[in-house]
Amino acid sequence: MTKLKIETGVENQILRAKAVPVEKIDKSIKKLIQNMVDTVDKANGLGLAAPQVGVGKRVIVIIFNYDTDHEIIMPFINPEIVYFSKKENICEEGCLSLPGVWKSVKRSSLIRVKFLDLKGTDQLLEIENINARVVQHEIDHLDGILFVDRAEKDMEEPKN
Repeated sequence: MTKLKIETGVENQILRAKAVPVEKIDKSIKKLIQNMVDTVDKANGLGLAAPQVGVGKRVIVIIFNYDTDHEIIMPFINPEIVYFSKKENICEEGCLSLPGVWKSVKRSSLIRVKFLDLKGTDQLLEIENINARVVQHEIDHLDGILFVDRAEKDMEEPKN
């Protein structure tokens, strides 16, 4: 398949636009998802949102259980987080659209996300820890939010 160009930059208007829902899961959406899988795999990322490759659709792909025997790449069409745990954790994040930038971000440690699979079937998935963090990060992209917008101001790198 094809490795797509990843949009970069905090001020990039493509990354700042709100993505629109997918109305129909057709060949073009399935091809987009396959190309996104190839792109995130080749870029050594944990997830990728369609706006990051210049497509304003509510589609993300996530690599769950990264670098383990249980690694799986999963597409989410029109994902929506329907539950955020009160328990949160702070962890350093990076982004394929902001190469070389790392910031500490507070996120819920457990979420429930509803979405459509490739067949158009409604799904509900409970996810925790790093997998939940990646899904939250990628869904933020669908709303024009970058991780630096959520970075903990008091957790920034120490000044030398």
